[in-house]
Amino acid sequence: MTQSLWESGDVEAQQPENERTAGLELQPMQPGGEFLPEFEAQPGRGQHPEPPSLVQPAEPEILALSVDEFAALEERILRAVNLVKRERQARSDAEERAARAEAQLREQAPMIDRLQMEVHTLRVERDQVRQRVERLLSQLDALEL
Repeated sequence: MTQSLWESGDVEAQQPENERTAGLELQPMQPGGEFLPEFEAQPGRGQHPEPPSLVQPAEPEILALSVDEFAALEERILRAVNLVKRERQARSDAEERAARAEAQLREQAPMIDRLQMEVHTLRVERDQVRQRVERLLSQLDALEL
């Protein structure tokens, strides 16, 4: 890979002095009217040094990926995207099934209530029939004595 100006560290050496300090004639002042100490003239740097926010880093971090690393990263990203798509589809399917089940439950709730009432009625009738049969059996036992 070729080395950029930032990586070579020769940025300031390739700029003339007037370009580096252009627009920096005014020094910022503190609220009390004093000059900020970091903007005072420094020996060997000329009259107007660059403010800290404009100072270029000496050694920027270089993010270099080989072709294989980039391909592996691309593959991992594609797998993650596919996984997210599958999970979204599965969630959508599950939400549809849940909505259908809730609708079916709402439809069947009145029928369930009706069937529960019917079962209760049948149990009451069964108890009445049992009591009548027990009375008849007791009357038959009384005749045989």
